[in-house]
Amino acid sequence: MTKIKNEIIRIIPLGGVGEVGKAMYVVEIDEELFIVDSGLMFPEREMLGIDIVIPDLTYVEENKQRVKGIFLTHGHEDAIGSLAYLLQVVQAPVYGSKLTLALAKEHLKEMPAPASVRFFEVTNKSRMNFNRTHVTFFNTTHSIPDSLGIVFNTSEGAIVHTGEFKFDQSAKGNYRPDIGKMATLGENGVFILMSDSSEAERPGYTTSESVIEKQLSQTFHASEGRILVALYASNFIRIQQVLDTAFETGKKVAVVGKSLESYFEVGVNLGYLTTEDGVVIPVNDIEKYEDDKVVIIVTGNKGEPLDALEKIVRKHHNDVRIKETDTVLITFTPSPGMEVSMYETMNELAKNGATVLTSSKKVHVSGHGSQEDLKLMLNLMQPKYFIPIQGEYRMLMAHSKLAQEVGMQKTSIFIADKGDIVEYKSGKMRMSGRVQAGNVLIDGIGVGDVGNIVLRDRKLLSQDGIFTVVVTLNRKDKRIAAGPEIVSRGFVYVRESEELLEEATKLVTKIVEKHVTKKSFEWTGIKQEIRDTLSSFLFQQTKRRPMIIPIIMEY
Repeated sequence: MTKIKNEIIRIIPLGGVGEVGKAMYVVEIDEELFIVDSGLMFPEREMLGIDIVIPDLTYVEENKQRVKGIFLTHGHEDAIGSLAYLLQVVQAPVYGSKLTLALAKEHLKEMPAPASVRFFEVTNKSRMNFNRTHVTFFNTTHSIPDSLGIVFNTSEGAIVHTGEFKFDQSAKGNYRPDIGKMATLGENGVFILMSDSSEAERPGYTTSESVIEKQLSQTFHASEGRILVALYASNFIRIQQVLDTAFETGKKVAVVGKSLESYFEVGVNLGYLTTEDGVVIPVNDIEKYEDDKVVIIVTGNKGEPLDALEKIVRKHHNDVRIKETDTVLITFTPSPGMEVSMYETMNELAKNGATVLTSSKKVHVSGHGSQEDLKLMLNLMQPKYFIPIQGEYRMLMAHSKLAQEVGMQKTSIFIADKGDIVEYKSGKMRMSGRVQAGNVLIDGIGVGDVGNIVLRDRKLLSQDGIFTVVVTLNRKDKRIAAGPEIVSRGFVYVRESEELLEEATKLVTKIVEKHVTKKSFEWTGIKQEIRDTLSSFLFQQTKRRPMIIPIIMEY
């Protein structure tokens, strides 16, 4: 606790609730504002052409003078992936573990942070002092080392953000959790617990990573061809297991994917990844070895592995082509909304003759705690109030029920949506309104310039195509000088639809001639009548609704 009396405390999720990924949480202690994580989310299937999704930063920008620090729990993209965008709107120091900061700086190479931004490395022994609070940390077990829980100490007790975690009795080194410190926090009084809900629907404990080591060893020994391992670029524990098993079985490992290569380099340079001499080979040297001696680790855009697999099966990948003797290990869970794409990709891999192994055969183990892990965290912390975070709504609800099972009252549990304000004031905790929150879509260098209307147009184009009508007018003589010329893409096969296009041309000609004979005419009116008439006609004839674009020129 802190001796300073804190009057108003607010928790505001800007991302990470009602969804998996895109974590960002605002913790307000009186006039000071702190941000926990700044993540991204990979686009859902219907987000055509979108690269990544980040939180809406409007509230942070409106209160940027109050922001005292940005705290990062771990180095996965869902916790650090939008940091570059956040630092464009707020100037605040960034706190994180050694590895987390190193990976965050790799992200910042694509969009450099302002030179004035300061980075502070913290450990489980660090204490950062501010006017209204002091912040401490504890180690957690996750699929990436150096993961931290974050503690904001207030006069009411500790506000604890667990980060993403699980309990693994076989965890060691940089993966070992501070269970004793967690228990001490609980004994001293946890005011608010914000805890990871990603696997709140899964019974029991999360499977130990030691099980994966055994499964990998069996697969590596049994394989008669190459082994392709698809994983997230920041899944350090899986990368290390592949390196260790490859050495054990006398295989060579090639690392493929720009983000994976940069993360791999960071991990090796800082000592978080270790490899024996000669195990890692350049991708260009793959053909120098027998297939049964080669392991290829692949990932794709922004470290997302499904992107790489899709390119491989479409034969668009620059470095990898699938072979009939290949074994493909799917060691990741697809982003929400991308499950169909993953199954389609798996089918294509199988059609190419590859053997595909997924989590159903225990190749994948979650980095998040299952129900018994979550109950253990709740019992260790014994919070007065509980806010489940990091999960879709049904996961947050499942976590809420777990909290009630271990003795918490329903009135002490707050399930917040993005933008909801959970406020403690005058001795009472309540929902007290909303701030602007939601998704910002990143397409190339565009930030937020693609919204629902653009996505709707892209979806329409992908479904029924485009129908363009070009007409040139002689305004002086009030006649059509050229056209109408019709260009169709993705709507009908032109050579087999000549009658349809001829009829459409006659309709457009009739509309234009009707308007140009008037004393005055506006292009807007002509275009709208062309759209309406053609839309009705084309739907009657084809039951399709292409995007209709009239283009009118004059000379």
